[in-house]
Amino acid sequence: MPNTRSAKKRMRQAIRRNARNRVARSTLRTAIKRVRNAAPDTAEAAYRTAERLLDRAAHKGLLHKNAAARSKRRLRRIITTSP
Repeated sequence: MPNTRSAKKRMRQAIRRNARNRVARSTLRTAIKRVRNAAPDTAEAAYRTAERLLDRAAHKGLLHKNAAARSKRRLRRIITTSP
């Protein structure tokens, strides 16, 4: 447990950030799964949603920008090569 006022505040902030990041990460993972499981006619729309979320996550620091780019590239490859 924190002892100083500043450490207590840091703990409160960390708890709030952790909750916010957990929601964002979960939303992102769901969007990625939707692209992977999408039918060929709906895959493009699902990809656009996931792409937007990946870019936003990278901008906010939830993901590294190269990790977001790698995920986008892999998803794009999945939807373009699917029959």
